[in-house]
Amino acid sequence: MSVTDTDNGLWIRRFAASAENAPQLVCLPHAGGSASFYFPVATALAPAVEVLAIQYPGRQDRRQESCVDDIHELAGRLFTVLRPLMGRPMALFGHSMGATLGFELARLMEQAGQPVSRLFASGRRAPSRPRHESVHLLDDQGLLADVRKLSGTDSRILDDEELLRMALPAIRADYRAVETYVYRPGPELTCPVTVFTGDDDPKTTLDEARAWATHTTGAFDLDVFPGGHFFLTGHQPAILRKISQQLAV
Repeated sequence: MSVTDTDNGLWIRRFAASAENAPQLVCLPHAGGSASFYFPVATALAPAVEVLAIQYPGRQDRRQESCVDDIHELAGRLFTVLRPLMGRPMALFGHSMGATLGFELARLMEQAGQPVSRLFASGRRAPSRPRHESVHLLDDQGLLADVRKLSGTDSRILDDEELLRMALPAIRADYRAVETYVYRPGPELTCPVTVFTGDDDPKTTLDEARAWATHTTGAFDLDVFPGGHFFLTGHQPAILRKISQQLAV
């Protein structure tokens, strides 16, 4: 365990005040993403929901730390950080890499007798539906070409050479983490799972999105939106309404 894993202030960002005993929603960024991606989510859901936006090591104010390029290791470290906060309802939301991480984190929480109230998986195929991907092995230009194609990184970073140099190690490490992830068969989750996907996402087909249903014995539902891999940025109000309704149950 890293010494930083005892300091949840490094990992967790709270961008808005919440009501006492509000349900918690842990938000897990995509590859190359950061906690600030979820600032609009936190402000929109407050005060009814407490959003805990996660900042992975190796980026922004944590760029002096080593990146974690293994999903299972990252889930284990994050579980250590979150465990003291599991005294009230906690749901997980992850987009892309964050969805896979959310699945593994939910597994650890169930094993510890602290099941999540719901897993929201966005923009990612089911863990048991692998593809051979090796973008993380490309040179910098090849890697950035994929990032640009998916339109998930702030254009100000992609157009600023200095910012780009600082962001590249984290982007590559995240791509390596998600592209080398191997699903380990085991008990299904018992929590409800809600999946959001874009109908034109090159990373996830509708069949691959539906396959999330095989990973839980709980309720499952799938919401399909027009758009590609980052469909959620264009459909935020509808997605947040669905999250609010399901967390209120």
